[in-house]
Amino acid sequence: MENPVGLPVVTMIGGGQLARMTHQAAIALGQCLRVLAADPADPAAQVSADVVLGSHDALDDLRRAAAGAVALTFDHEGVPLEHLRQLEADGVAVRPPSAALHFAQDKLAMRRRLADLGLPVPDFADLSGDREQARARLVEFGEAHDWEIVLKTVRGGYDGRGVWLLDRRDAALDVFDTHPVDRPALIAESRVAMRRELSAMIARSPFGQGGAWPVVETVQRHGQCAVVLAPAPGLDDAVAAQAQQMALRLADELGVVGVMAMELFETTDGALVVNELAMRPHNSGHWTMDGALTSQFEQHLRAVLDYPLGDTSPRAPITVMANVLGARQTPTMSMDERVHHLMARMPDAKVHLYGKGERPDRKIGHVNIVGRTDDSPEAVRERAERAAHWMSHAEWTDGWDVHSE
Repeated sequence: MENPVGLPVVTMIGGGQLARMTHQAAIALGQCLRVLAADPADPAAQVSADVVLGSHDALDDLRRAAAGAVALTFDHEGVPLEHLRQLEADGVAVRPPSAALHFAQDKLAMRRRLADLGLPVPDFADLSGDREQARARLVEFGEAHDWEIVLKTVRGGYDGRGVWLLDRRDAALDVFDTHPVDRPALIAESRVAMRRELSAMIARSPFGQGGAWPVVETVQRHGQCAVVLAPAPGLDDAVAAQAQQMALRLADELGVVGVMAMELFETTDGALVVNELAMRPHNSGHWTMDGALTSQFEQHLRAVLDYPLGDTSPRAPITVMANVLGARQTPTMSMDERVHHLMARMPDAKVHLYGKGERPDRKIGHVNIVGRTDDSPEAVRERAERAAHWMSHAEWTDGWDVHSE
């Protein structure tokens, strides 16, 4: 599908909520984001007029989606690298390029590259290769760290899947011994004594321009992000600047194009340790939709199109995002009615729903609350979490009942 006013077409691989929200930003730029979706019911396929149905694992489908586009980008990192290399050989502008995306797909390669660059990472051990030798390396590593370790799959794994937090020898060996040989290999990491988790979101264009949003605090529950506080309350300015510079430097070293999240641990002694990388729009950047002058989704498009990047300044002293996660028991009240009640009670709450069905712990949307000058981070967080809980459970955490008022 050609843009009727001659603007360039960008293709995003994946039809999830990140593509859906990128499409929203594309509309303001006069574009219609093309998406490669697996199903017409995927969140982005519901709203985009330019949808290619197919699989990100099929090279022919990727080629169909890329045809005529000035750039191809991603809402997930699961595309086989060999396919991306072939697209690049065909002349497709893959952004971020396969050489960079490799380090978001492969945790072991990422750990080694970051260590080579002198960036702080947890101690780690490669558990691939011969099973007996790998098991012996696990025992040696575990004993060296008093079995306070984390096991992760080198590839795949997201929102707590493929990650095991361990503190006992028998539990660690059980995970290793029962891990299927046909699955991605494991990596062992030392557990970090941390104060909290942070995220440094940056963007980089092919021209080499970089931009960084304020470093945020992320709150994890059940292995996935639940709340983001922007900027991270009480974070030392020097530490925040260090995190931003680390992310910008890494993006430049790897040749990243687009937005990138560097997830970090702030240790108990105030140091930073790199945890994960994501080379795409990221949950820790959803607050920017309402709380920053340029959202991560607009910025990602600017970057992959090699436009000048936008202003990343926050709109308020504090913005809090809370994910709307599916409840254990889906409420009998419809989502439409829940939206109605939330808007009536909290008119400043910005609701973003993804067009996804409800199931336990599934990310079905998020709520942003933009604080005022005199608001404390704690007060804004309470409001954001109260709103998100209402959207998930149809119950107010403070016991409020509209019918009793």
